[in-house]
Order: sequence, then structure tokens, then C-alpha cells
Amino acid sequence: MDDNFGELERELGLFLRRAHASSSRLAREVHPDLEPAAYELMALVASTPDMRGSDLAAYIGVGRGTMSRQLTRLTGLGLLARRPDPDDFRGQLLSLTDAGVAQLQAAQASRRAYLHGALDDWTPEEIDELTRQLGRLNRAMSAVGQLGLRAVADDGHESAALPDAG
Repeated sequence: MDDNFGELERELGLFLRRAHASSSRLAREVHPDLEPAAYELMALVASTPDMRGSDLAAYIGVGRGTMSRQLTRLTGLGLLARRPDPDDFRGQLLSLTDAGVAQLQAAQASRRAYLHGALDDWTPEEIDELTRQLGRLNRAMSAVGQLGLRAVADDGHESAALPDAG
């Protein structure tokens, strides 16, 4: 069993390093001064218009201060708009500006072209299965992350667990 997890850890580590490099490249395509995490924030805001910043922070698993800094950066670059939440004077509703939508769409087209090239010899069924399994892994990692730093091992004993990085 540990051998399976050792191999999984190696493959995930390599995948995450490549994903980070890809996100860095995509972020620079959106704007040269954009941090890699901002691309994903923009994609989430685009798919969930009028999301509150605090809800976005909770969904990703980062603190409100971290989220506020990233949103301020996107706003300063003219890619994100904020407006007061009419239901909560403390909250702000997020949306992409026209420039943000255009830049995000261009970066998404680039990412999809990259994925098409990387998965060129995969069948549609293999891509569907990968998508399902990645979704399952994301849900499981999110559930473990919501438990905090402590998790119960298979044998019923508490053991340290890493928090969800988002």
C-alpha cells in the first residue's frame, strides 16, 4: 500500500510542478505582472459572477487577507471589478471587467490548446475517466482539508494531516 502512495506522491509532485509552471505562463499571458494563482481566481469569478470575496477565499482554502491582496492586485490591473453587496455592507461582489474576460478567454484558449497537444493520443473515454478521477481526488482532498490538521487514520488513531492547499 505504501508503495502505491509513494508512486502517487511522485507523480502528483511532478504534475503539480508542471501545473505551476503552466499557470505561471498563463498568468503572464493574461498580464505580465499577474501571479500564477490569479488565473484560477479569474476563472472562478468568471464561472460564478457576483461571488463574494470571502466565499472565494473559503472555496479555495486561503485566508481573507490573502484573498483581499490578490483581488486588490487584479482590480489594480483593471481585470476585476468589485461592487458593494446589497445584502451585506461589509461584503463585495466580484466580476471580471471586459478586459479581464478577454484576457481570460485568450489564456483559456491557450491552456486548452496545450491540453489538446498533451492528450492528443488519448481517447475521449480516457479523457472523461481522467476528468472523473481528478474530480474525485479534488473532492477527497477538500474533505480532508476541511478536517484541519488532524485526521483519523484507517486504524482509528488520530494522525497529522496536511491542510488543504486549495
